[in-house]
Amino acid sequence: MKAVILAGGKGTRGKPYTDYFPKAMTPINGKPLIDYVVQYLKSFKFVNEIIIISDFEGLGGQIKNYFGNQKKIVFVQDSQSGTGGDLLHIEKHLKNESEFILWFVDNLCAVDLVNMKKHFKSKKSDACIATRTKRKEETGFAVVENGIIKEFKEKPIMKLQLSECLGIYMLGKEVLKRIKSKKQKEINLSYDILQQLSKEDKISAFDIGNSEWVDAESPTILERNQKTVNKIIKQMGL
Repeated sequence: MKAVILAGGKGTRGKPYTDYFPKAMTPINGKPLIDYVVQYLKSFKFVNEIIIISDFEGLGGQIKNYFGNQKKIVFVQDSQSGTGGDLLHIEKHLKNESEFILWFVDNLCAVDLVNMKKHFKSKKSDACIATRTKRKEETGFAVVENGIIKEFKEKPIMKLQLSECLGIYMLGKEVLKRIKSKKQKEINLSYDILQQLSKEDKISAFDIGNSEWVDAESPTILERNQKTVNKIIKQMGL
């Protein structure tokens, strides 16, 4: 199975930092974010190649320079045609694959890819998305009765009414076929492809349970969540 890392994007949420380096190169304990993702993917025996998509003609060139000529890592220039368009752009690299992993680089999480793959297969779905149903809040909450605060709960773990989607997917060939059928310049994977598949009950959800997840959008977020970040890296075995 191949793994595709989407490391492009403008990094608007990470400005002004991303004016100088791509989000993928955000430093964590002396190493860039993308290094943790790559090493984690490599730790799974069934992952035989990693394809990194980024703007290598721009700031993304820093990613290529960092990894150099490592084996089993392929670099593909961002197509500037949306997330779906990028997958179509690398179709030749996936032609012999029945399914593949898609990992948005700003997702830091020790997802159990072995069980996610089993779940994907058992549900016979065309796509599987890592999800979570609870999260630790960053602000304090209060228990209020009749306008009176009875108790404070500092940064509690909240049960979510809706499952939150992470940017970690397993996708089958049907997804590429759907993308190919779209006759438009820019294709958004979520809105143009997965939305329709969900209406056909063809997308499964893999709940990460008690595993931590951080949306690594900027150095500020990572610094604010340093304890969680370190816990995730430990869960990754890195």
